Amino acid sequence: MKYFRSHVLVCVDPECLEKGAHQVMDSLNDELVATGLIGEIQVLETSRIGGCASGPEFMVYPEGVHYVGLTPDDIPFLVDEHFLKGRIATKFQAPVKKIVDEELSAPTAKEVRIVLRNCGIIDPENIEDYIAQDGYMALAKVLGEMSSDDVLTEMKLSGLRGRGGAGFPTHLKWQFTRDSKSDLRYVICNADEGDPGAFMNRRVLESDPHSVIEGMAIAAYTIGARYGYVYCRAEYPIAVRTLNLAINQAKAMGLLGENIMGTDFSFDLEVRMGAGAFVCGEETALMNSIEGKRGEPRPRPPFPAVKGLWDKPTNINNVETYANVPQIILKGAEWFSSFGTEKSKGTKTFALAGDINHTGLIEVPFGISLREIIYDVGKGIKEDKAFKAVQTGGPMGGCLPAKDLDLSVDYEALIAAGSMMGSGGMVVMDEGTCMVDIARFFMDFIQDESCGKCTPCRVGTKRILEILDRICDGKGMEGDIELLEELCTQVKSNSLCGLGQGAPNPVESTLRHFRSEYEAHIFDKKCPAKVCKSLIRYEIQEIACTGCTVCARNCPVDAISGERRSPHFIDPDVCIRCGICVQVCNFNAIEVI
Repeated sequence: MKYFRSHVLVCVDPECLEKGAHQVMDSLNDELVATGLIGEIQVLETSRIGGCASGPEFMVYPEGVHYVGLTPDDIPFLVDEHFLKGRIATKFQAPVKKIVDEELSAPTAKEVRIVLRNCGIIDPENIEDYIAQDGYMALAKVLGEMSSDDVLTEMKLSGLRGRGGAGFPTHLKWQFTRDSKSDLRYVICNADEGDPGAFMNRRVLESDPHSVIEGMAIAAYTIGARYGYVYCRAEYPIAVRTLNLAINQAKAMGLLGENIMGTDFSFDLEVRMGAGAFVCGEETALMNSIEGKRGEPRPRPPFPAVKGLWDKPTNINNVETYANVPQIILKGAEWFSSFGTEKSKGTKTFALAGDINHTGLIEVPFGISLREIIYDVGKGIKEDKAFKAVQTGGPMGGCLPAKDLDLSVDYEALIAAGSMMGSGGMVVMDEGTCMVDIARFFMDFIQDESCGKCTPCRVGTKRILEILDRICDGKGMEGDIELLEELCTQVKSNSLCGLGQGAPNPVESTLRHFRSEYEAHIFDKKCPAKVCKSLIRYEIQEIACTGCTVCARNCPVDAISGERRSPHFIDPDVCIRCGICVQVCNFNAIEVI
């Protein structure tokens, strides 16, 4: 294998491509040829490096220098400065920001990267880069040294649980599938990542697809499967392209297909794309979609391990679960289980979003507190505002208040607190958030994504949303809270699949922790956070108003009146509460009541 003095990873995310990433890459290769450095510097494509707002951009290793805002004309100077003279071209170096808005930045002291270990480091389109990082060594170890029982034992000792949300022990799911009597079994990777703001799986598929392929091959060997599918949403075109390329490369090297590595184990794999239905993240609806049927859940039991794809035993795990498997086999169950808690072993990836300074992907050990994630890893709340709540587990997760900041992040603790792990979405909210409006937002998403197959979910979520709409619109009535609680209980107890069963969580958790906000909306006709338009009004403070008329001139409905150089007045019956007057007032004279 050839060794290079430096590796240049050029970002080819759509935003950087639009700004000319390929032209910059071509110019770089031309300049390396002209200077005789082409044999010493390797230029590779990779997915998102930073925020892409200052692209095109690339990273130079081993120095770890991040260059941004490049044009083809900048390349000769950069090559001369960095590669010939050995100096950082500071005029193109990415600035160090206090607030980071990136998908994946440098790990903090409290992060441990297992799943994300190769992301942004290797070329995802070059299988040799993955092999250089011990890629496919775990599969070789399994095929050469381990029986199916050996693998199951190692997985059991590792404590790996499904990272898709339910947290079911991985070894048990594999064993149930293996022990089901059948002439044919399947392995499926659930890459239908549909939670708003969640992009952990997409990042792994775009940056390190072979880790998932290797994990699936090990699972297939363990359960006795010969064929598998990666079910990926069509909204991830780069992930789909990268996956297909990786599969073809693995086949060309004899790591997929017939008689893998010269053994009698054969396993093939293909990508199937979903059409964007959130419910197809549920495993039985996903299988229906692969079979060409409408994406609706099936009753369980029988479970997929017994009767799954085309009625054959099927193992389904998500991207993150499979990506953990090769490292467990290579480094051992004891190493993996040294991270986390007694019942939640290893690490978990999260997509931090919302009112937090450091948004993006993180990977932390189970057992870390919410406070550590938000303030140590996420660098606190934007503009130093007060923390109000954090929503974990995606649209079906719960909202946890400040009193739970020291809660251990593990499966059992989050469920006990009224939330859930989910696939790894984590939305942080500051003091300016209306929790009733947040519950309405998530219920609107869930109601829209309900497949409609079962009445409790189809009708129940719609009734819940109608009540929340009425409350936020200032038309809440006495008894609405109790009605919401009763509806949530019925929907959770009687829905067919996990979507309906988890749908009430945002409402129940906000009622549990922020009940006073519901009461203020219903009985006082006020929104304490001053978010719900129907429950707020704008008032001009006479003592501060100079009568400059800027607010009146910008009001789209002529709700503001008054003489020049005299205090103005807002007619609440005409005002549409758009907030433009607050934005244009230079004297902070308009108060939201």
